[in-house]
This record gives sequence, structure tokens and C-alpha cells, in this order.
Amino acid sequence: MPEPLFPEYLLWIWFALTALSVAYVAWDLFTSTPEMKVMKWGWVLVTLYTGPVGLLVYWFSCREPSPGTHEQFIAPLWKQAVGSTIHCAAGDATGIIVAAAITGYFGLSMGVDIWLEYAAGFAFGLFIFQALFMKDMMGLSYGEAVRESFLPEWMSMNAMMAGMLPTMVILMTRDMRAMEANSPWFWASMSAATLVGVVVSYPVNYWLVKNKLKHGMGTERALGHGGSPLPEAAASAHAGHTMAGMAGMSHGQSASPSATGHNMAAMPGMDMSGGAQVSGLRKAVVTLLTLLMLAAGYWLAARYGDLTMRPGVPMEAMPGMDMPGHRM
Repeated sequence: MPEPLFPEYLLWIWFALTALSVAYVAWDLFTSTPEMKVMKWGWVLVTLYTGPVGLLVYWFSCREPSPGTHEQFIAPLWKQAVGSTIHCAAGDATGIIVAAAITGYFGLSMGVDIWLEYAAGFAFGLFIFQALFMKDMMGLSYGEAVRESFLPEWMSMNAMMAGMLPTMVILMTRDMRAMEANSPWFWASMSAATLVGVVVSYPVNYWLVKNKLKHGMGTERALGHGGSPLPEAAASAHAGHTMAGMAGMSHGQSASPSATGHNMAAMPGMDMSGGAQVSGLRKAVVTLLTLLMLAAGYWLAARYGDLTMRPGVPMEAMPGMDMPGHRM
């Protein structure tokens, strides 16, 4: 058996802290913080994957510090970009983790696994967390939402996988128990991979939100449960604290100037009307950069990990694994 990176009891302490973190984030979101419903579930999922780190990020970027202040608290661009990154991680990382848990039972090599996980993460992020859950807020049909979300989601996914891929492969090469979903080391590896993926993808999401190609952090007092716009009459009840007047808004339009309280422009990440102004060249350059990030992640995985390893196959049976000094 390989020597673990750290004692197993530390792993279970981490899982216990993760459970407490998820419980607190879920309780606070569903009782106190008026975040959009899709983002509430996104925060719960990401905290499940990142434990106390996710709780800290939530505390400083999303948790409403006092009643009626959520809109102002989440308005800074860096917090808007955090919201976009969390939304990305909730969809993409979930798809990757579910795919990794399933493909492990088929004994595929890691070199094949990682691209199936990439496809699953992209599909889950695009078709579920982006297009399905956000189409009402975007004022689009499902098909239109898929088309509008494709490029930003692809950029985000490339960056997320650029961080997750080498982390997963290197940790699983170090301890092959991490390739099997019934092992706690699998979940520890996925937790570490998600943390790295969030860090690596944040700059890309910051650029996307700044250039109004993705939404940022939101609030249900302005956008309604699940992201659907609230009627102006209902929003006016939150005068001074809301971004009202969004009824009938279509994609690319801003709220009425007469709307009560804050409008969409008051929260840079929620006004996506300027996305069309980003030139095709700039989009192409950033897309290329994310592909280079993904290529760098693959190189790290191949250089410091083993892409030929398979679940259930002893490492000494693999090419190059019978070298002197290799610890088993």
C-alpha cells in the first residue's frame, strides 16, 4: 500500500468540518441571505467540495451582514466574480466528480477518464447550471440561453479543468485508492482538485463578469426565486435596498430609470448588456488563453502523474512502476 500524504484521521477531521460548513452555509442561505435560488444550491455544492475554505469565501463575499444590505455588500466587482466562479464550479465540478465516480467502475485509463470528465463537466455546467437555471433571468428561451452561454461557459470550463486535471492525476498517481469513489481518498482528492480549480478559474470569471459576458452575484429581492424577474410593484416594497423595475426586461436591456432602489447597473455583474461590445478578437484571445491553460494543466498531469494508470491495477504492474525505490 502507498504511504498516504497525511494521516487518515486528518481526512476525517476535514470531512467533519466540511459537514459543519455545509450545514451552516445552507442554514444561512435558506433563512437569512437573499441569494438567488440557483446560487444557494451552488454555494451548498461548492462548500460540500471545498469545506471550511468554501465557508470562508461565502462569509466574506456573499453572506448578508445585516438585514437589507445584501445588494450593497455583493456589489464590488471582485465579489461579483466570486459569484460567477462559484456558479461555474457548482456546475462544472459536479459534472467532473460524478463522471469520475462512474468511470472508475469501468477500469478506464486516466488518460481517457479525464476527457470524459471534461465533457461531463462542460455539459452539466452549460445545459443545466447555465442555460436551464439562468434562462429566465437572461430573458431567453432555453435554446437561446445555450447559445449565449456556450462561449463564456467554455472559457470557464477550460480554466476550471486546468486546475482540477493535474491535481486529480497527481494525487491519484500518489495513491491509487483515490481513483475509486468508495474510498475517502477519492473525495479528498476531488476536494483538493475543486479548490485548485476555483483558484485557477477565478481570473477568467473576473474578466467575463467585468466585460458582461457572465452574470455575477445576485439577490432574489431583485431577480426573484430561481432568477425570474420580480414585478415592479413587488420590488417597490424593498425601496432603498433593491434593484427593482425589472419586469418585462429582455436580454440586452437595462432596468427602467424610474425603477425604485438599485437598478441592474448598480451591480456590475448582473448587467450583461455590454457583452455584445466585446470584440470577437478579444474573445478569441481569451479563449485561446484558456486553452493554453488547459494544455498546461495536461502537461503538468503527464509530467508529474501517470495517465496510463487504471483503477484496480497494481502500480507495479504498470510500465515504469517497478523502478527501484518506488514505495508501495
